[in-house]
Amino acid sequence: MPKLFAVTIVLFLLLGAGYGALQAARSIPWDCADWVAFAHDDRTTAILESLAENRGKTLYCGIDQSDTFTKAETWAAGRDRNERDDTVYWGERGSFRGFIAAQEGWLTEGESGITGQSIAVIFEFPKEEKRTKRVKRLAVSSGPVATDTCPDPHSRESSQQAGTLACSGWGGGSGLFNNNEALAKQRARAYAAGIPGATNDYVINWQTQVYTSRGTQWARPPGIARPNPAEWRDLAKAVALRICREQGYPRVTNVVIGPGHNREPGHSDPNNSGWVGANLGWFFAETDTHPTPAVQAFIGRQSRTWTATCKKVIRRN
Repeated sequence: MPKLFAVTIVLFLLLGAGYGALQAARSIPWDCADWVAFAHDDRTTAILESLAENRGKTLYCGIDQSDTFTKAETWAAGRDRNERDDTVYWGERGSFRGFIAAQEGWLTEGESGITGQSIAVIFEFPKEEKRTKRVKRLAVSSGPVATDTCPDPHSRESSQQAGTLACSGWGGGSGLFNNNEALAKQRARAYAAGIPGATNDYVINWQTQVYTSRGTQWARPPGIARPNPAEWRDLAKAVALRICREQGYPRVTNVVIGPGHNREPGHSDPNNSGWVGANLGWFFAETDTHPTPAVQAFIGRQSRTWTATCKKVIRRN
């Protein structure tokens, strides 16, 4: 019993697959909206020229749909040239090779040819064009880690991108620091990453983007520095998409975020708020307008490298 059940299932699947194949190969009826019979004083020539231009459409549009030609006269015009293995009529608008057996049966009401054929065979409807799809891919990236392709770090322009690196926007100013560039940059990093409060209140792990409270004054909840991993991916995707479209590829996939462009280590101790870590890609722009050179203020922004795949789908009939 189980064996019989298995055989039944297999037959059902095979039949289903065959049905799907038949459905995929279905024919499309002719559109007769723009069909016009060949105009000629000689009726036989008019029929033969119309058949030569498009035999299947002439039978369907000229006889079945519009009654421009009758079955009997169409058969009479073509029967003497009804050699299916050789073209025997060369006209101004094409050639006519005669009728197939199914068309003979339909034109003669069964006196010649064969009957019982589908209208797709009789009228030779065009088949649906099979569309093939090919996916073309191109690997792209932001370039070497040491490449600086963000906007000029000494410029304060608001554009996010001018090159191939993914870059955050500029953060708020650090404020003025007397002769302490490291502390000014530390504060600029905190503002750029959206970390609240004084920088010294937090320990920041720039590799994981997580910042935690030092508890020097009161405990604060931990958070994720900005841009967070998802935002970095969006920034990189926007740059990759621009580059892909310049190459003729409308889509981008497989975006992977890498380290930043530079190697400013900052403090070597991860538990120190001045720690930056390797390859984090910080840019700083000095905003000091104070007449005293020892007074310094900075804004900061981050960068990331990335890799991605450009993609386009090529469809052909």
